Amino acid sequence: MRTKKLVFVSILTALSIILSITIYFPILPQAPYLLYDPADIPLLLISTQIGILEGLLSTIIVAILMAIITGQGGPIGAFMHLLASGTLITVAGLAYKKNKNLILSLIFGTLSMAGVMAIANIIVTPIYLGVPRSTIYPLILPVIIPFNIIKAGINSAITYALLSISNISSYFEGMRG
Repeated sequence: MRTKKLVFVSILTALSIILSITIYFPILPQAPYLLYDPADIPLLLISTQIGILEGLLSTIIVAILMAIITGQGGPIGAFMHLLASGTLITVAGLAYKKNKNLILSLIFGTLSMAGVMAIANIIVTPIYLGVPRSTIYPLILPVIIPFNIIKAGINSAITYALLSISNISSYFEGMRG
């Protein structure tokens, strides 16, 4: 079972990286620099179906490799990626482990990601861009929170569809830590 678990986690981690470098596009016209990517879907599968620790370790690997592969964002970009995806998959994974309600777990993860990223953007973005914090505040409600809810919501909906409509959940049986 350990080998099977390692293989699944490795494949899903690699898939997350592939998805993030091949599929990305803006979703809010007022913020074309904020790009949707489906990379959190495999990470959500790992976190809810295999284990939270495995999901978090995969998220760390993806965040670091994405910063290296794309060259965008550097260490701060990797940190923000880790914070966003890590919040989503950790909260969703913990909630699912506790209540076994996938829809509620994904909603909690989505809302947590939006909240954490609102705070993180207030703190980190001024440092990263070298702008006063006062320029970030007006972006929180119309841009940052909606973007994160939409991004995490799409990825959560696809994860839910994969686990409930298809037979994919049977592949994870016995791997939950």
